Amino acid sequence: MSQQYYPEWSDKFEKRRRDLAPAQLEAFWNFSKAAFAEGALPAVTKQLVAVAVAHATQCPYCINIHTKEALRAGATEEQILEAIWVTAEMRAGAAYAHSTLAIDAINQAKAENKAA
Repeated sequence: MSQQYYPEWSDKFEKRRRDLAPAQLEAFWNFSKAAFAEGALPAVTKQLVAVAVAHATQCPYCINIHTKEALRAGATEEQILEAIWVTAEMRAGAAYAHSTLAIDAINQAKAENKAA
């Protein structure tokens, strides 16, 4: 499928966001800089976390940007793919864990059918 669902990233969108909500945009970028600054976690680790979260939230812009930032920060291709595999396991694990909701609903339905 070649249809593109997301517009290509462009400075025109940044300008439009700045025009519509300059204070919020400035606050967001300041927050972003603070979140990704070297700290207790090195920048490369923060970028690997961002790559993983971007895959969990399925944000194509974030995947693109943070994959490149992770490489710039010194991450290896193998580290990036391992971070993505951790994301895949966590999403699968969440589906597995939440199966308790379906099992509980099955049990409730059975109990209701017996009571009827």
